[in-house]
Amino acid sequence: MKEFINESLKNPEYWREIYRIIAPGLINTLYMVFFSSLISVIVGSVVGILLYITKKDNLLPNPFINSVMGTIVNIGRSVPFVILMIAVFPLARFIVGTSIGSTASIVPLTVAAIPFVARMTETSLNELDKGVIEASVSMGANEAEIITKVMLPEAAPSIVSGITITIINIIGYSAMAGTIGGGGLGDVSVRYGYQRSRTDILIYSVIIMIIMVQIIQCIGNFISKRLDKR
Repeated sequence: MKEFINESLKNPEYWREIYRIIAPGLINTLYMVFFSSLISVIVGSVVGILLYITKKDNLLPNPFINSVMGTIVNIGRSVPFVILMIAVFPLARFIVGTSIGSTASIVPLTVAAIPFVARMTETSLNELDKGVIEASVSMGANEAEIITKVMLPEAAPSIVSGITITIINIIGYSAMAGTIGGGGLGDVSVRYGYQRSRTDILIYSVIIMIIMVQIIQCIGNFISKRLDKR
């Protein structure tokens, strides 16, 4: 058995086969993660900012809007991703014309990630020193200036850390999406690693996802440190 494994690893045709199987899955995973992360960060950050500024005694206090948005965010965070993905199939079919494949998976991945980004953004803003905001108000800054020039720059390191965690979660979600027709490395792991008993394919897929997570974490840590003024 050991000799067979050694011979396989030395065989160029073996590595070409591995490439043909894994490369499309990796590309699809990167595609899903990139676009779902981009959309969820944009939308989730806006929702998180609104959750913060509509709190009592804040910039634009509105208990009703804050309560409704907070409830929606909590519900979104509570639903397991597999159930959420199945529930969002009709929405994916409406938006992209199909509920199967990498493009369709972007919809549930985005829907699942937005509540996390929103809550993490709100938490980061909650850590701000209220004195900085009050000083900006006393200097005559309007709400838009306070948000863009005071709140977001001050909370940027923490927000970046939250976004990093969210992207890592999306990578994990993309693997789960692959098990029910979402494509990517999750699909490769199931179709080739599990159903065809190719342990090597399964191991390579796991290793690639671990490397992806490590790269994202290192980049997030680097950006967060660069933005930290302390």
